[in-house]
Order: sequence, then structure tokens, then C-alpha cells
Amino acid sequence: MIKLNPKRLKPHKSKKKYNMFQNIWRAIRLNFIKLLRAPGGVKKISLGFAIGFGLEMIVISTASLVYLVFYPIVRLSGGSLPAAIVGNVVGKLTFLPIVLMPFAKQLGAWIYPSHYPVHVRGGRLHEHSFMELFHGNWSVFRDLLHGGLHILIGMSIFGIVLGIISYFVIQVLYNRSLHKRLEKRKLRHGAGFSPTRLLKNG
Repeated sequence: MIKLNPKRLKPHKSKKKYNMFQNIWRAIRLNFIKLLRAPGGVKKISLGFAIGFGLEMIVISTASLVYLVFYPIVRLSGGSLPAAIVGNVVGKLTFLPIVLMPFAKQLGAWIYPSHYPVHVRGGRLHEHSFMELFHGNWSVFRDLLHGGLHILIGMSIFGIVLGIISYFVIQVLYNRSLHKRLEKRKLRHGAGFSPTRLLKNG
């Protein structure tokens, strides 16, 4: 007679489904956990995250060409590469490069104003036709280059500011996480626990 295992008869629990915003928040939390447990000291991790987060602001405006200098910048600055990658991913998940783009264009136009007359038709920017290109009117490319340059200038400024802010934020979060881990290990191992090894590993 065949005996059935009662554990196999239990119905499988369906996985909980999350909406888009919950998935984004869970991804950000997961990356922050990876960041706080990355090897290296607090300054190295904070610097790496700040560089990765700041460079993410200019990825779109540079058509992803900034990734060609991503690794050299992190290594030359002495930051943590895993932390820089986490900062870059977190920057993508926040959608800040897209949200800040209109403000970056205005900021860039204010810092570096265009020194050519803007073609206005009915209060709106003149839309160039392909026929104008055949007649030697290359101002369409000039307009695109100036508009892209304004965005690049503005997003570079936002990247620097947000990178500096994130540097100090990560330092605070890292020190709090390290303190909690020390307290947990003290409770687990008793009074004889030495925090030297944990501090060295970060």
C-alpha cells in the first residue's frame, strides 16, 4: 500500500504580488542592504556611492558615454566600486534623471545663455522641416546641440549637489547600521566580544 506524505498534499502558497511602486521600493531597500554590508570603510563606501549616484544624473544627457569613465573615476578617487554600482542603480530607481531634466535645461540656459536668435512662431519654438536642411539651413542641429548642452550643464550641477548630499547621508546610515550590528553581536556573544574585526571589515 502506498503511503502519501501529508506535506505533499498541502497546497502551495501563492507568492504575494506587489505593484510597481512597491517593487521599486523593495529594490531600493535591497540595494541599500548590499551597500551597508559592502567591504571597505565608511568613507570609501560613501565616496563610491556619491560618485555612482552623481554620475547617474548625466547618463541620459551624455547618451551613456559617461560609463566609459565610470570605472577610472571611481578607482582614481579611491571610492568603493560595489558602492558606486549600488549608487548608480539607486539613482536609476529614483527616476531623478528624468524628473530633473526640465529644471536642468532651465538652469543650464540661465548659466550658459544662447547667443543666437531663437526662431519663434506663435510663441513656440520653430519646428524645422527636412526641406530646410536641403536648402542649407543647419540651425536645427545647432538648436539640438544647444538644448543638449543646457541639459548637460544643469544635470552636471544637480549631480554634484546630489552626490555631496548623498555622501553625508550614506555616512550617517552606515554608522547607524554598524552600531546596530555591534549591539546585536554584543548581545549574542556576551561581554567578551571584541568589535575590532567588525570595524575592520566595515
